[in-house]
Amino acid sequence: MQKIYNTLSRTKQDFIPIEPGKVRMYVCGMTVYDYCHLGHARVLVVFDMVQRWFRASGLDVTYVRNITDIDDKIIKRAAENGEEIGALTGRFIAAMDEDAAALGVEKPTHEPRATQYVAGMIAMIETLIKNSLAYVAGNGDVCYSVRDFQGYGKLSGKSLDDLRAGERVEVVDGKRDPLDFVLWKSAKPAEPAWESPWGKGRPGWHIECSVMSDALLGEHFDIHGGGADLQFPHHENEIAQSEGTHGHQHVNYWIHNGFVRIDNEKMSKSLGNFFTIREVLEKYDAEVVRFFILRAHYRSPLNYSDQHLDDAKGALTRLYTALKNVAPSSLAGIDWHEPYAAAFKNAMDDDFATPEALAVLFDLANEVNKTNDEQRAALLKALGGVLGLLQRDPSAFLQGGAGEASFTPESIEVLIAERVAAKKAKNYAEADRIRKDLLDGGIVLEDTPQGTIWRRA
Repeated sequence: MQKIYNTLSRTKQDFIPIEPGKVRMYVCGMTVYDYCHLGHARVLVVFDMVQRWFRASGLDVTYVRNITDIDDKIIKRAAENGEEIGALTGRFIAAMDEDAAALGVEKPTHEPRATQYVAGMIAMIETLIKNSLAYVAGNGDVCYSVRDFQGYGKLSGKSLDDLRAGERVEVVDGKRDPLDFVLWKSAKPAEPAWESPWGKGRPGWHIECSVMSDALLGEHFDIHGGGADLQFPHHENEIAQSEGTHGHQHVNYWIHNGFVRIDNEKMSKSLGNFFTIREVLEKYDAEVVRFFILRAHYRSPLNYSDQHLDDAKGALTRLYTALKNVAPSSLAGIDWHEPYAAAFKNAMDDDFATPEALAVLFDLANEVNKTNDEQRAALLKALGGVLGLLQRDPSAFLQGGAGEASFTPESIEVLIAERVAAKKAKNYAEADRIRKDLLDGGIVLEDTPQGTIWRRA
């Protein structure tokens, strides 16, 4: 039986899908105004691992990971750049896709954008007003009345009294209570806006996930995930919105991955220890970074340092060396009753315990090195594949992982799309960088009247 630590219950529980044999999972994705950082990398890899394990376990998975493409930060960045919002978000969505592909992250089943669901957000807000859980504030915003929702704080463990005691901000902008949060923002000059019953405006951040998860997974689904930083207030507010609208439980299991730390300090721009995924990939092979993320349990803090990445590279090298020395035979499928496979499965079924699962791979690699058993080598590769590892040619990885092995046709097309977006935005330096990176990896681009084509050098 698969067990999952449920943030809502604060215990490890048996995972029982609402619909037998099927899993419906929603994960909060990126706000696309800048390049993805290491915290995003962890979310991408962790929940890719989760959906891969469910599929390997024979479950039919519907995985939704949203994109926030309208937000205060997006509007501010576009204004600073003198750039259209659509051009800005399109550019960074392409960059996100490139980073995710490099890390071996599979595309989710659905990847909705907030701007596609504004009508649904307006409808949910209307229902919340009807249910006496929302009101129009003095400045034209629509706010959620937190104290009128029974059970607010059940996910984070925060009580309203504790929250109120820690509140030092006076009631402003017509809010009835400082704890109330905005569902709909009234329009400001030169900002994007949609028509609504309360005048022109745009949705608040929290409402988008309630509406998109409803639309694609239903009013009640199995798993909601995201980083630990979203537990409060974002996920707490999602519960208030969705359960306040429908009058029943929203999600059965809440999964949160731990924070990323840099040399034992919390990653922060103010501390100057903030790294984007692509900055890290300039120094380290992408599969090494994926291995490094999976080497820690998803709920534990992840401490990034060059030493830890070097250790991860050495460890992954040992696994690839075993596969290089013994060519794997063909394997029709994993026999989960085989002792190594069973140990791997037991680890993954225990709240996705990837450190223990990887330990099984090292035990198996040692066995391969001792026996030169091609079936054992095949099992090593297959189990690694469940985690998105060990699928490259061992020689290419052991030679440094550079060159053609770094680019799949899919990742090349993503890079070409990003280059096209950069040129449209007149960011020619970025377009030239993409061309050079591909050329350094053995990929030549040719611009033709019909578009950009590529070939291997």
